[in-house]
Amino acid sequence: MTETLNILLKISLVIFMAGNLLGMGLQLRLGTALVGLRNLRFVSYSLLWCFVLGPAVAWGLSRVIPLAPPYAMGLILIGLTPCAPFLPMMVDRARGDIGYTASFMLLASVGMVATMPFAVPLLVESLSVSAWRIARPLLGVVLLPLVTGMVILRRAPAFAAKAQPIVKKLSGVATIIMLLLCVLIYGEGFIGSAGSFATLAQVIFYAVVTAGSYAVAFGLPQRQRSVLALGVCTRNLGAAFAPLFAVAGIDERAVVMVALGVPLQTIAAFAAARLFGARADAWLAGTGVRE
Repeated sequence: MTETLNILLKISLVIFMAGNLLGMGLQLRLGTALVGLRNLRFVSYSLLWCFVLGPAVAWGLSRVIPLAPPYAMGLILIGLTPCAPFLPMMVDRARGDIGYTASFMLLASVGMVATMPFAVPLLVESLSVSAWRIARPLLGVVLLPLVTGMVILRRAPAFAAKAQPIVKKLSGVATIIMLLLCVLIYGEGFIGSAGSFATLAQVIFYAVVTAGSYAVAFGLPQRQRSVLALGVCTRNLGAAFAPLFAVAGIDERAVVMVALGVPLQTIAAFAAARLFGARADAWLAGTGVRE
């Protein structure tokens, strides 16, 4: 029974990741994404926090907080996988720059596929897995759906407009199924993690990367800073699961640590979006800009 549930979890996880990124690609015009990618300051901050400081914070916390090695492994994998598929919803709540959201998601997706195969063996010494075994699922469920959606939008915009709502609904169903399966399979593990510092480590991680990326994004307008901070706050947990599911006999606590990120990052993202939204209102009022 447990083996069947694990298979169903992996299937729902693939549909969740691929569906959300395909749906984003069906709305993402390359010209829109290039607007933010031409802003070297925004790109520099994004790369720094996604692939240097974010992983560094996770690795540092895993050394400072007395976590069991499997929990530390899960935390580092979370640190390596920025930008959840639901980022646009958070940015909309924060009244951030939607155009820059597309740029950030494209940058994070491509960067994650390029860096994770080499960063995981370097930072997670106890996880013995080849670079290709990490890259293969990321190419299939992160980069390929995103590029496919963008190509469809460019070649057949009318079809893309009709397909996007359907893809969105299917992804929503897969998300609900995935969450239910996580509770069924790892419910006891969630309870068992109490007192292990696992939750504390993640709360500190989300707080540090969100506040840090927002505070030091010097020179960026408020609405772009909120995109950066929310992109760094939210994590692509499906990508964090990928290396764990690629290895047989992995300690379940590592999977539990990543699964814990589902509710914790959601709470952190909603709180940050509300705060940034209030600041956006003040910023817009101060500049006299009307939306």
